[in-house]
Amino acid sequence: MPTNDSSPSPATGSPAFYHASEGPTPIGSPGATGTVDWERRVDPDRLRHARLARALAELEKSSLGALILFDMNNIRYVTGTHIGNWARDKYFRCVLLMRGQDPILWDIGSAAKTHQMFAPWLPTGNWRAGVSTWRGAVPTDVGIEAGNAKRLADLLREHGLADEPVGVDVVELPVLRALEREGLHVEDGQALLLDARAIKSADEIALLDHAAALVDGAYEELYRTLRAGIRENDCVALVSRYLYENGSEEVEAVNSISGERCSPHPHVFSDRLIRPGDTAYFDIIHSFNGYRTCYYRTMNVGSATAAQRAAYARAREYMDNAIAEVRPGASSTDIVRHFPAAQEFGFATEEEAFGLQYCHGIGLGLWERPLMSRYHSFEHPIELVEGMTFAIETYWPTLDGSAAARIEEELVVTADGCRLLTRFPADQLYVAGTRYWTGVELPAAGGTH
Repeated sequence: MPTNDSSPSPATGSPAFYHASEGPTPIGSPGATGTVDWERRVDPDRLRHARLARALAELEKSSLGALILFDMNNIRYVTGTHIGNWARDKYFRCVLLMRGQDPILWDIGSAAKTHQMFAPWLPTGNWRAGVSTWRGAVPTDVGIEAGNAKRLADLLREHGLADEPVGVDVVELPVLRALEREGLHVEDGQALLLDARAIKSADEIALLDHAAALVDGAYEELYRTLRAGIRENDCVALVSRYLYENGSEEVEAVNSISGERCSPHPHVFSDRLIRPGDTAYFDIIHSFNGYRTCYYRTMNVGSATAAQRAAYARAREYMDNAIAEVRPGASSTDIVRHFPAAQEFGFATEEEAFGLQYCHGIGLGLWERPLMSRYHSFEHPIELVEGMTFAIETYWPTLDGSAAARIEEELVVTADGCRLLTRFPADQLYVAGTRYWTGVELPAAGGTH
């Protein structure tokens, strides 16, 4: 039991202020990040308890006795801890989540010490120091994998779970082999956590909404700055600076694509100079308090041709038709049928075109459930549920392939449809940059403005 937190842990009971049956929790002053005493805003304690409760409930329903977690997003979901993106690919953080028990986290030593001091929502003894091989940098003959596997197996044996299947989310091959040598029957645990994370609480939705609001502001800055002569990487720097200065926890990526680079989509920025008349599209991916964005917008610079406007209108039409289908009980098939087939925009198969016309869940991770596409959703449909949050992405190139439009909206499924989280204007192709005037376009002397 936590000793410094007024709320019991999800393993032993629900906190008094959180009742899932009450429905969405009102969040005061959306977009405000300060804590006040005069209204209920995002509540970190409620957020942590609700997430862990969902994970434990999914574990209880499954055939698994426990979960071993290395995925940073899953670890944050069940423990409420974060030590920076530098740790994302190291696989040295590890959580053991057993049925009916609080999670145990092994972390790099100094982080474990910090958790013991400042993270009272779990028992102090559940924050433990641990060492891994740092993705194989420490040789296997040192025995780290074997020692860690025995430590996990001993705890499972102590709780009578060693004979139950154990789910693992992502794992290095030497670690998997060490777990198997301890007699553990390892199965997939990632699907279980993705199921738990698919439905968002009011606190999670509020954090996603604020993350998107930061990108709204970044696009305002970009629109004001975008002009001929600026480089794609200059746009990346501008957006990154704005986000960090305004509270972003991490800028994961900024796609900055312009001119002839728009078709086909290369998914990486360059130092290309943007020129008059270019189409430019951007994808801004960052996180606020862990919750991410994936947020495309397309603009033109200085002017726009009929072909560029027509391409944008097609991408917008697919978007609007898909959004119109979103409601609880709708099928993923209802949505993806509005996307064009791969052959309609220059690709031989849906596999080749994957990632251009599709939907993906968004939360602590950039790729969550539901994921919907023409590649798989006709044969494997899923049902939309209130509280799901996902992004819809559409794309359409000009006929000559010299440009393309890319649009993305993030939304939350509500009781009567959906609500957009992304608000920077995208109803039509907007033109940024210097406005060029001729004398005949200026107001006549003494005329009205």
